[in-house]
Amino acid sequence: MERTAVFEAAERFARVEGILPAPESSHAIKVAIDEALKCKETGEEKTIVFGLAGTGYFDMVAYEKLHNKEMTDYIPSDEDLKKGFDGIPRFPGNMQ
Repeated sequence: MERTAVFEAAERFARVEGILPAPESSHAIKVAIDEALKCKETGEEKTIVFGLAGTGYFDMVAYEKLHNKEMTDYIPSDEDLKKGFDGIPRFPGNMQ
């Protein structure tokens, strides 16, 4: 899912509901909006439920990057993820 589309959905939600969601919840909001738009097109009636936890006030830099067109839709490669995971400290009991 494109990061910019997720943040745009979060801002749309904030304008309607008055709650600036955290990025983690914004993914659920994006899917809920997409599903509602599909229902609008098809005429299907659904109850759409999603989880909203936290607020985006600690993530204002990310919203600023969206508005300044500095946000990218970069998706990390498996190699990028491996580098990150390899940097996680290993503790006894977590030595896998």
